[in-house]
Amino acid sequence: MNIVNIAVKQIKHTIRDKRALIFMLAFPLVLMVILGTALSNAFDNKIAIENIQVLYKNSASPHLSSSFEAFAKGVSKSGVHFKKVFSAAEGKKEVKDNHYTAFVEVTNNGLQLYGNNRNSIEESIVQGMLTAFEDKYNVTAAVASVDAKEVRTDMTSNSHNFIKEESINSAKQPGSMDYYAMAMTTMIALYGAMNASSLIRAERSRNTSLRLAAAPIRKSEIFLGKILGCITINTLCLLAVVAFSHLVFKANWGNHIGTVILVLITEVILAVSFGLGISYMAKTSDSANMILMLAVQLASFFGGAYFKIDNPTGILNFVSNLSPLTWANRGLTKIIYGNDLSASIPVITLNLGIAAVFLVITIFSLRRREGL
Repeated sequence: MNIVNIAVKQIKHTIRDKRALIFMLAFPLVLMVILGTALSNAFDNKIAIENIQVLYKNSASPHLSSSFEAFAKGVSKSGVHFKKVFSAAEGKKEVKDNHYTAFVEVTNNGLQLYGNNRNSIEESIVQGMLTAFEDKYNVTAAVASVDAKEVRTDMTSNSHNFIKEESINSAKQPGSMDYYAMAMTTMIALYGAMNASSLIRAERSRNTSLRLAAAPIRKSEIFLGKILGCITINTLCLLAVVAFSHLVFKANWGNHIGTVILVLITEVILAVSFGLGISYMAKTSDSANMILMLAVQLASFFGGAYFKIDNPTGILNFVSNLSPLTWANRGLTKIIYGNDLSASIPVITLNLGIAAVFLVITIFSLRRREGL
């Protein structure tokens, strides 16, 4: 019961600190809006391709020639426009000068495509389109050799199927607001270390530590009550940020919100344990605050809180993997966008493991003191 009373007292004390409470709630939301809006283009994975201009020379047999002409006319509805020329040299020169995307030479031996490396995406689209046409024509010719009545030589039928839109990477990727909602939430969870560092030091500065030590309460109860209160209030702030970002900014938190919250709670436990451990290892409160502020800022910077770090290599990859935000954000991304619940296990294990180390350091330091 003493532990619960102390936890409630710690929660009330934190709520009365309007400055700290506003920081925990407003700071991530403001950064979410600023960074999510300013860097929205960096998260736009869609590439619009339209009005592709292609030259062609047609010197094939009447059947292939008419089929290709019908095909060229049909695909114009998809934004790919074919223009006929009578000289292969002219067509190649226009492509070389970057006036057209590609040049196609249609002969009885097949289709020959001449492209430009400066338009590699458009050229790939044209190449895929021509491959689809060639496959369809070969099937038509094969059927015609058996039973010509079953063949439809009108290559405009189903012409929209010549261009198929596929995604190499999964379409389920976070947008700018989705990413920064997640990144700011994990970052503010780490800022809980700053509050935790003053759990015991604040009692000493207010000269209430002696009264607590003299009270008929064990030090372990005081210690656990304060930790429980700090974890609870920080978790409530995180839940408020998550709810606000989802309802107002329409951030995507996936279909496994319970697992997401569990991961965030373990990060809060890590932050609180880290803050307590540093507060006992540092000689003064100023040095503890300086160490924690530096550690939190570096972890936020290299953990992708301010800008997304894609596929880091070398020393950057090593430093980035030291940040709790890195493994938390990676795990949450897999849970939210890949429905991979197993991704939470290494994150939770790592968070609780590191938290246990700092709690052991704090407990040993606490036992060596006469008071708190």
